[in-house]
Amino acid sequence: MDKEIKPSGLNLLGGISQGQGRILLVDDEDIQVRTMTAMLERLGFQVVGKTDAREALREFRRLPEDFDLVITDQNMPRLTGEKLAGKILRLRPDMPIILCTGYSEQMNEETAKAKGIRAFVMKPFSLLEIAGTIRRVLES
Repeated sequence: MDKEIKPSGLNLLGGISQGQGRILLVDDEDIQVRTMTAMLERLGFQVVGKTDAREALREFRRLPEDFDLVITDQNMPRLTGEKLAGKILRLRPDMPIILCTGYSEQMNEETAKAKGIRAFVMKPFSLLEIAGTIRRVLES
């Protein structure tokens, strides 16, 4: 029996483009990190997941050129996603960052973009939504 040939760049996830690269994922909730890691790996990315923003910053400082994208939650103890993004952008101004939140009175898309954050996504989001956001951010 002949194998079905899939068009290049597409996977079995309803035609969502396959990704590549290394993502630093930061969320203080372990379940979010595990769920998002699984989603992103299904899209073809390598993921370094952290539940402590300060630890994520240490990892980024250690190897800033090893990451292609940072996805961070906004509402985290000790170091918010906004502050983490600012510290990362001081180290590497070209770093694409996606900021996610379920709720924030202080942060919105305009505020995020003014701070150099490339995209702002409200939780919960679908695999299709995050895949599209990642693609737009990495292509811009």
